[in-house]
Amino acid sequence: MAPDRKPMVKARSRILAEAAIVVTAGLSAFAVAHASLLTAPPGKAPPARAALTSARIAPARAPAEDEVLIAFEEPVPGHAVVSPFGLRQLPWEGNGRLHEGVDISADSGVPVIAAADGVVVAAGTKGGYGRYVAVRHAESLTTFYAHLGAIAPGLKPGMAVTAGTRLGQIGSTGTSTGPHLHFEIRDPEDRPLNPAMFLGKAFAEAGDLPLDKAKRYSGRVRMAYVSFIPESKRALMEAREDPAVIVVRRKTTDAQDLAAAEKNLEGQARAAAKQEKIDGMRELSIGPDGRPRAQLSL
Repeated sequence: MAPDRKPMVKARSRILAEAAIVVTAGLSAFAVAHASLLTAPPGKAPPARAALTSARIAPARAPAEDEVLIAFEEPVPGHAVVSPFGLRQLPWEGNGRLHEGVDISADSGVPVIAAADGVVVAAGTKGGYGRYVAVRHAESLTTFYAHLGAIAPGLKPGMAVTAGTRLGQIGSTGTSTGPHLHFEIRDPEDRPLNPAMFLGKAFAEAGDLPLDKAKRYSGRVRMAYVSFIPESKRALMEAREDPAVIVVRRKTTDAQDLAAAEKNLEGQARAAAKQEKIDGMRELSIGPDGRPRAQLSL
């Protein structure tokens, strides 16, 4: 090494040595300070060392047992169904027809509530329904509340409602035989379903909904006896009770008429026995028109 470079090398060595001493001193001070932090206070045991373990992932929250797809409440709590779902004949009707819902009897002004969570799709007036509200629910089921005396203030289509929300109050608007609620449930195809299979029940999945069974109804026609005849139907009743007299020429003899009557009675007896065997129900009587009659108190 050249003589003029020796002083420079010595100076570098001295600088490196001093830096090493500073670093060593710093590390010693840090170690002392760290040790002092871990030293337990007098009279107390030193804290236990924490062992490192693999962190456990918390399991996903299990769904609550009461979580359901849809649950139905009574639209008029505490009041009875007086006219069920099925074939029914009203006094002014010549034949039976499907009663597409149930009638629930209550005094005018009694609150009517939403049977399940949903969205209001209609609120207004419609023909025989009178004032009514329609609510769409899960799986595109729809409930109808008809003959309302009034619709709840501010209720309009597009509004979300929960089960128990007041929709209106009992009345007798439209074609009605007195204060009551006509309540329907319809499937996504707008086919009527028997509300008795839904009210007071909860369904966890779409497959639990009794859609097929709820579409069925007995072929038995119930005669409905009502306490009030709508003004629009009184003319029909009067026409049926006092039909025009039509005179026609007789084409059969007494013997032929008697034989035909006996044959008709035998047929009615066989039909009654067959129906009793099918549904276990006995008709009460045969009406003047030769049709079996059953009673339904409203």
